[in-house]
Amino acid sequence: MDEVRPTTGAQAHGLASIFPPGLQAIYGECRRLYPEQANPLQVTAIVKYWLGGPDPLDYISMYRNIGNPPQDIQEHWHYVSFGLSDLYGDNRVHEFTGSEGPSGFGFELTFRLKREVGETAPPTWPAELMQGLARYVFQSENTFCSGDHVSWHSPLDNSESRIQHMLLTEDPQMQPVQTPFGAVSFLQIVGVCTEELQAAQQWNGQGILELLRGVHIAGGPWLITDMRRGETIFDIDPHLQQERVDQGIETEGSNLSGVSAKCVWDDLSRPPEDEEDSRSICIGAQPRRLSDKDTEQIREVLRKGLEFNNKAALPPISSQRHGHERPQSRKDSLESESSAAIVPHELVRTRQLESVHLKFNQESGTLLPLCLRGRLLHGRHFTYKSINGDTAITFVSTGVEGAFATEEHPYAAHGPWLQILLTEEFVEQMLGDLQELNTREETKLPKEYSWPEKKLKISVLPDSVFDNPLQ
Repeated sequence: MDEVRPTTGAQAHGLASIFPPGLQAIYGECRRLYPEQANPLQVTAIVKYWLGGPDPLDYISMYRNIGNPPQDIQEHWHYVSFGLSDLYGDNRVHEFTGSEGPSGFGFELTFRLKREVGETAPPTWPAELMQGLARYVFQSENTFCSGDHVSWHSPLDNSESRIQHMLLTEDPQMQPVQTPFGAVSFLQIVGVCTEELQAAQQWNGQGILELLRGVHIAGGPWLITDMRRGETIFDIDPHLQQERVDQGIETEGSNLSGVSAKCVWDDLSRPPEDEEDSRSICIGAQPRRLSDKDTEQIREVLRKGLEFNNKAALPPISSQRHGHERPQSRKDSLESESSAAIVPHELVRTRQLESVHLKFNQESGTLLPLCLRGRLLHGRHFTYKSINGDTAITFVSTGVEGAFATEEHPYAAHGPWLQILLTEEFVEQMLGDLQELNTREETKLPKEYSWPEKKLKISVLPDSVFDNPLQ
């Protein structure tokens, strides 16, 4: 990547006829906002992506925004990407499918960074951050939506900052544009602290974005990122966690529908020496494998389960690219109307189990109350996918369609994938018994919880049990 200055505004107007129409449409929206900055500083990919270069974004333009002090909007740098949408319309990057739908991936990224005192030029590190997100989109073909979160686990500017993750929201100034190659919207990156990311994961991104808008130093109305911010919104106002986040989970439920975890499960219905026992999929030299369809469905939970929509996401398996399609129904479902719905692998039968033992490490165990209160009590489901193998555990409520666990047979396994159906009455009972897991403090392990009448046992164990499968 290299920094260049683009053609001046007057020249650009004269060359409008030879400018790629998609590029021209985005330039037009930028000029509407910044008519006095016809020649902004710009970062460009030296070797374009369509010529084999590593950077999917052709350009990132950087503007100086004076803000609006009466409205509590501070001065900042405004970054705009070019390349996630179809700039050219000739299939060199994106397949052209007409002007009625989205252009390319249907959006471009923006970012607002607080301008530090004495700063005369915008820092260029946000351009590389935007290229990193663009690479993810191009490689995975997963698009972003407002309210989505990105776990980055590193200061966005490679400093010692607490701003180490991102949320996405609609840009407050840039309006969607219609190009000859489809529609383009503008999604703004918002830098957040780890505690704010976790709150977004456990509740929803839109709720946390709204809290950030109400705190000046955390972003204010336009969600401007301040890399020097040393306090979370919960440090600034401790009541936000209990009065807004926890209450939001209680009343609205959680958008977190799946996590990667350290977990195993045992079928207590069979003797350990039985080769068909599910123990062999949890701890053993020859674990069974999930079918490709099951693997893809569970991967979709972890990849797309945080969408801000009305339907908890355990998406149907399909070879088609769905992007972020919105559901037709509020009713949670594990299956699709299409022929690509979940079909049990022909070589793996679904087994009904009489008694099961679930094992989680402490980090995973502390999510059990959230799973029960924020998901199942709202008619949704929650999946733990083992990071150590193909094991998966999905809790489902009675309102979830398409599950292979039923009220008559609440414990069912499809290969190494276990589903557990819990009635509302049993969920309430479990919440009372698991209350100590709500604490954020370290607890003495192991912890064991048992419901003999339901033939269910849960253990919360040290990480070492999962890290050393021979124990």
